[in-house]
Amino acid sequence: MLSIRTETDIEATGAQNFDARVRRELELPADAPPVEYCAELKFDGLAINLRYEHGVLVQAATRGDGEIGEDVTQNIRTIGQIPLRLPNNDLRVLEVRGEVYMRRDDFEALNERQREKGEKTYINPRNTAAGAVRQLDPAITAQRPLSFFAYGWGEVTPAEQGGPVFETHFAFLQALKEWGFPVSARTRIARGAIELIAYHQAVGQERDSLPFDIDGVVYKVNSLALQQQLGFVTREPRWAVAHKFPAQEQLTTVLDIDVQVGRTGKLTPVAKLAPVFVGGVTVTNATLHNEDEARRKDVRVGDTVIVRRAGDVIPEVVSVLPEKRQDGAKPFTMPTHCPICGSLAVREEGEANHRCTGGLFCPAQRKQAILHYAQRRAVDIEGLGEKLVDQLVDAQVIKVLPDLYRLGLTSLAALDRMAEKSAQNVLDALEKAKATTLPRFLFGLGVRHVGEATAKDLARHFGNLDAIMDASVEQLLEVNDVGPVVAQSIRTFFEQPHNREVVEQLRACGVHWPEGEPAAQVPRPLAGKTFVLTGTLPTLGREDAKALLEAAGAKVAGSVSKKTDYVVAGAEAGSKLDKARELGVAVLDEAGLKELLDGGA
Repeated sequence: MLSIRTETDIEATGAQNFDARVRRELELPADAPPVEYCAELKFDGLAINLRYEHGVLVQAATRGDGEIGEDVTQNIRTIGQIPLRLPNNDLRVLEVRGEVYMRRDDFEALNERQREKGEKTYINPRNTAAGAVRQLDPAITAQRPLSFFAYGWGEVTPAEQGGPVFETHFAFLQALKEWGFPVSARTRIARGAIELIAYHQAVGQERDSLPFDIDGVVYKVNSLALQQQLGFVTREPRWAVAHKFPAQEQLTTVLDIDVQVGRTGKLTPVAKLAPVFVGGVTVTNATLHNEDEARRKDVRVGDTVIVRRAGDVIPEVVSVLPEKRQDGAKPFTMPTHCPICGSLAVREEGEANHRCTGGLFCPAQRKQAILHYAQRRAVDIEGLGEKLVDQLVDAQVIKVLPDLYRLGLTSLAALDRMAEKSAQNVLDALEKAKATTLPRFLFGLGVRHVGEATAKDLARHFGNLDAIMDASVEQLLEVNDVGPVVAQSIRTFFEQPHNREVVEQLRACGVHWPEGEPAAQVPRPLAGKTFVLTGTLPTLGREDAKALLEAAGAKVAGSVSKKTDYVVAGAEAGSKLDKARELGVAVLDEAGLKELLDGGA
């Protein structure tokens, strides 16, 4: 499925630019007749490809990356406007492209039903429609009031094999309409830039009164022969362009400024607004992004502000009307502590965002912290995926990380889609994961800037967790590849009583690892040397060889360069070995590696 180039210029310029490009590509003289276009609405929904074989719908897919999308066939079958079988049509293949959307009145009615049931309401029709199409359960999709418009096609049985013969895009759309597909009645034929401009203006004027959301119009060269002549640039057709409308803006009042905490601990100031209808949606919140942006715009509680739906999706405050500011309105300042858990909020040098430092304790970060801790590269808790974590946290079964190890069979088995055997498998995985390594545990804690390599360096340098938790910034700076930002991040993390308490609770739950000696007491004969591993060694696995090298102080890289000291090559070594020989890098076999590890370099 193709992507269409977007024009965001004012109406006259956008249409004129496109028309001029088309005429130039077709090498039309100045006195040639105007090019005929098909002008359509740009719907604000989810693009879908419908595949029919011998008149029967066999597959529906989302756009995805343009080549591979999600199979949503069962959900699409629940949309009444999409025909499941084409009348009097024996085409071998017909792929119809279109947009699934939700009408504004249907959206409001859906939200009203949600309010009556005491359940959460939805933000806007576009996201609600997209979420409904991607539901795992088609029965839920069937409960959502979805609609559809067809606007194009993909694969079609060729004319020489009995397929349809059309000369224009508009004619094909009319055929789709006859075959039972909804096609917008506002699609028009426009000749030349002047009529394109007129179409853009007319649609813009009636935009707010339309029963559904649009964010622009689309111009397509009408002649299919000329479309073929114009061709494509990568995935964009030269014969089509999307001409978006300017983002819609309205005035409203700032009632308050809250600070929200994201899953990764980022603090975002959000203006709480007097409800205002912007671009088809009632807006009550608008992001201020970060402290710098809030100060640049100088947004204060009580201010009258201009609100825009950025990209017609995310509401933002454009500017303040200072002449309407109330006396005594105070400038906004970011809190020094997390509004959710009370942990210190820090802004690192060179960064725009403040972040909560209570990653292991903060409820806002709970799901992210658990998933990070449980991942394969950390403590590796098999079977503890995102859906299960969502259930455990949402049901308040887990409030802090150590609660993982306090789970019982009954509480797990009671969760949705979790039978007793599956629950026992998770408990077995948790028990197994209690035995880990210090680097894996450190990485799993989610200390900002501490990745796998830094966790290994810390464990190697200090030897045990207590020494790391108590280390000063100056002591941390002595660790290989630890700079001021990383050192301060580690120090700040372990200064938080909440984080230290979680670590102690994890230990009390039985999480353990072999403690080592500080690096000052352990020989590191290969410190400062860089190795690259390639091929299969006779007795050492790749990870075993890497662990031995890192324990000896060496760095193991993934590619060969002039900075590489040694390449360790086994059977079926490939291009890395060739590169080493080309650069004159020393090459070792397994025996040579072991000798080096025993005697140093």
